[in-house]
Amino acid sequence: MIARSLTARPVAATLAGRDRSIDVLRALAIAGVVLGHWLVTAFVLTGSGLRVASPLAYLPVLTPVSWLLQTLAVFFFVGGFVAAGGLPRASSYRGWLLARMNRLFRPVLAFLACWAVAALVWMPAADPESVRTVRVIVLSPLWFVVVYAGLIAVTPLVWSRPGRAVVALVAAVAVVDVARLGLGGPSWLGWVNVATAWLVPFCLGVACARGARLPAVGLLLGGIVATAALVHWCDYPASLVGVPGQGRSNLNPPTLVAVSFGLAQVGMALLLRGPLTRLARRPLVWAVVGATNLSAMRIFLWHQTALVAVTLFALGSAPLPGLHTAPDTWWWILARLRWLPVFAAVLLGGLWLGTRIGAGRRPRKGRSVTPQASARWSTPLLRCFGRRS
Repeated sequence: MIARSLTARPVAATLAGRDRSIDVLRALAIAGVVLGHWLVTAFVLTGSGLRVASPLAYLPVLTPVSWLLQTLAVFFFVGGFVAAGGLPRASSYRGWLLARMNRLFRPVLAFLACWAVAALVWMPAADPESVRTVRVIVLSPLWFVVVYAGLIAVTPLVWSRPGRAVVALVAAVAVVDVARLGLGGPSWLGWVNVATAWLVPFCLGVACARGARLPAVGLLLGGIVATAALVHWCDYPASLVGVPGQGRSNLNPPTLVAVSFGLAQVGMALLLRGPLTRLARRPLVWAVVGATNLSAMRIFLWHQTALVAVTLFALGSAPLPGLHTAPDTWWWILARLRWLPVFAAVLLGGLWLGTRIGAGRRPRKGRSVTPQASARWSTPLLRCFGRRS
């Protein structure tokens, strides 16, 4: 019933001629983020409460997992593509931006409201260490929303020459890294890269939407070679995600390695657009892709909450393997894999409940429906991300 509820709408709401490869890329990106967090975020029960650990700190051989599941560059590439697609048809920049921000921040407000209530109920009874740990994990997705909103706002600035902007941005990230890591500059300088690094794939998405012929093979091979060179000769970490206890991170803040690997990911995404389009023509595949896209922002915001909810609910007298124990053995990995369906079930249940609550606000049969209400509820796929402002 839950699966049918989540997949029925996107099939009916799909427009003919829609670029389905972009939707598949978004679905793959969200799947990578969710699985990545669920696999590398470990809660360890200590005498003072829960703390966060990572299997990458104990089992470095798992580092390639971060190469597969760190898909933020694909997210921002898709974001640039969608933002650029709607901009030419907008009657005004202000109206276009307000529409984008409304779609982006409406799920955020609901997320914060729910956690404000949960904090009042749970946090006074919890130990301070667990409260800090849960707060960091639950609120961590919000950084993406803030950065993404900023990139959308500057779309007109990179609209005319996104290719030149990419070259300038990569150079800016390199200068910051040299100043901070090579010349001993202040650590806060790295946070400049939060904007410049993720603007690189965003600009590539803008260029793609404008019909530019991007060198997909060059981006893929060049990005891989540059990443390997930076890790081998310039002492960058091999992991593409932060590892507790590691002195340097490629993600927090993003470094030149995050940019170079992001270029490779965009190159791969461009090469896969044709096969992904053909794959998405299958009804079942498109139903899953469409359902994921309909709930993309809610999945992104709530997937860490599902992990936390299961961890806290199962917290008893004895720590459970894969949930409350140190991720220092392969047995932990096997145990965590068994928990993944539980996390997914909790997340899907929450999404279904949110869908039912939203459905309760729809006009009932027999009542007159205004054109505004009809447009709001008749095309949910377009309302979420695809309707060009």
